[in-house]
Amino acid sequence: MKKGKLIIFSAPSGSGKTTLVHYLLDKPELNLAFSISATSRQKRPNETDGKDYYFISPESFKEKIKKNEFIEWEEVYKNNYYGTLKSEVENLLNKGKNVIFDIDVKGGLNIKKQYPDNSLAVFVKPPSINELKKRLEGRQTETPEKIAMRIAKANEEIQYSKKFDVIIINDNLEKAKKEVYRLVKKFINESR
Repeated sequence: MKKGKLIIFSAPSGSGKTTLVHYLLDKPELNLAFSISATSRQKRPNETDGKDYYFISPESFKEKIKKNEFIEWEEVYKNNYYGTLKSEVENLLNKGKNVIFDIDVKGGLNIKKQYPDNSLAVFVKPPSINELKKRLEGRQTETPEKIAMRIAKANEEIQYSKKFDVIIINDNLEKAKKEVYRLVKKFINESR
């Protein structure tokens, strides 16, 4: 059986990355499997362990870090960790699945560094910071302070975009969907 490939999607919040990832996951011909991250934060009422995240204690997370069981990980807040388990990714790859990631910029670059020949790193860029701000405000889910923090972070994240294999500017969702589908299909079909 042919081993799968990795497709990494990173972007500032509000760029449309998650929408594009879900669009691709609905294409059975791409043979994609979503990489479920591990976290040490508390499970929310609407979340399922093993579907949304692997929920593990901070102590267990730290133990897994010591044992080098993560491809990438980050302590987002004190004792609040997120990471990608090597076992999760290797298991999917060995089943011949193409693993897709919806991940922060630094995590995406870390995965690319560890699988340089077997991964496609896609950065989804908003058409402008102004448009990004409008999208975040349109969600009506966050305070103006939180939006300002996300915009500041987006400006920082965009600086990393040049380190990705491809930059998709999401100024038209239908066009972006077609573009990512074409890119991913081509990448999956290339022989190594």
